[in-house]
Amino acid sequence: MLMLHISDIHFRSPECLDPWMDPHAPIRTRMMRDLGEQVKALGEVGAILIGGDVAFKAAPDEYEAARVWIQQLSQISGCPKERIFVVPGNHDVDRGMIASNVSIQNVQHAIVTTERTWRDNRFRAQLADAVSGQSLFRPHAAYNDFAAPFGCQIWPAKPFWHQDIPLGDNINLRIYGLTSTLFSGQNGKNDKPGDLFLSAMQTVLDPAPNTANLVLVHHPIDWLSDGDEVDDALSTRAAIHLFGHKHKQRAVLEANYVRLGAGAVNPSREEKPYDPGYNLIRLEVAGKGADRVLKVELHQRKLQANPELFVPIKTAKNEDIFRTSISIPEEAAIPAAAVGGIVEPAVVAPVVEEGRIVVQDAEAAMGEVDTRDLLYRFWNLSSSQRREIIQRLGLLEAGEMKLPEPERYGRALIRAGERNLMNEVAAAVAKLEN
Repeated sequence: MLMLHISDIHFRSPECLDPWMDPHAPIRTRMMRDLGEQVKALGEVGAILIGGDVAFKAAPDEYEAARVWIQQLSQISGCPKERIFVVPGNHDVDRGMIASNVSIQNVQHAIVTTERTWRDNRFRAQLADAVSGQSLFRPHAAYNDFAAPFGCQIWPAKPFWHQDIPLGDNINLRIYGLTSTLFSGQNGKNDKPGDLFLSAMQTVLDPAPNTANLVLVHHPIDWLSDGDEVDDALSTRAAIHLFGHKHKQRAVLEANYVRLGAGAVNPSREEKPYDPGYNLIRLEVAGKGADRVLKVELHQRKLQANPELFVPIKTAKNEDIFRTSISIPEEAAIPAAAVGGIVEPAVVAPVVEEGRIVVQDAEAAMGEVDTRDLLYRFWNLSSSQRREIIQRLGLLEAGEMKLPEPERYGRALIRAGERNLMNEVAAAVAKLEN
């Protein structure tokens, strides 16, 4: 599978609302033209991974402009819209809202000033509180509206997302979208390295059998106050680590993981050097049994100033492609456990049958193409139509009508998966579409 990894697009209104006046538009056009040529040579893209900073100031009109461009990118790359994934960056946080809202400032301050040993516990406690948890996520409101059709919205009970894609040969790629921005913009100010906090709850990254974990997150490790712990978890539990934010393309190829910086599609024009770039990553399963490996092929593309076009970043051997392999031997499922006479489910990776993932994890199953197509169709309905479907199927619990829509219906759709009601949701959506 070929994946497109991009970050830091920075759609900035009002400039981005008029393509004839947007100084970044020509670079996006150059990138799309180059991507089209790469697709001719390498084949169509199977997934688009967007590492944050979609917007510049988290304004709704910036996300509308971004949505149009991402649709173009999907068409040019041949990637189904159902295979687009996104995480927030610091520019996807409404810093103005934080600067004017004391309750948000207080929640952030209460967590980041807690002694490091107890910070994770304080974070969990604040998320569990109905008022504090919602305050912490309020600056992500516009991002969540944008991300909901992709199934990539976040909320207090789900500060990160995970979804599955079959790679073939009974190997499952589990994509984790982690949120590094919950403490971004403290007091409405810009962040500094070490200001941010990810938490242990986001780095569980269960190393399930026959599963390759991929982590997509905006901020690199050195921007996190718990960076050492995050580094340890990622290095031992995830095969692919994808970062943004620094506007620099980097490739670290270790024996058991690959760590990449995306660069920026649209860095600031004042940056020196000015290096727009993007990554293409091919994953392929090879070998059998104990010798099975995940072959990784990396194509890093960057803008050349004169003539203005994208060119490959070269390896130390002057080659256009970075290559490595990561061992993923075939493993048996972890057996089920009997507790008090009740047999608990086995801890297993999702099973791939005829290209479809059979999985008990309802959120992970949102990665299925049919399900993600349904997400798009559901979010294309009006607010009243969405409410009608969810209420008629009894998918809301007490008090959830007061939640923001991305969380309210995100919870309901996961619940539909858990109750095997996705077919009923699909039928209801189709009826309203007609």
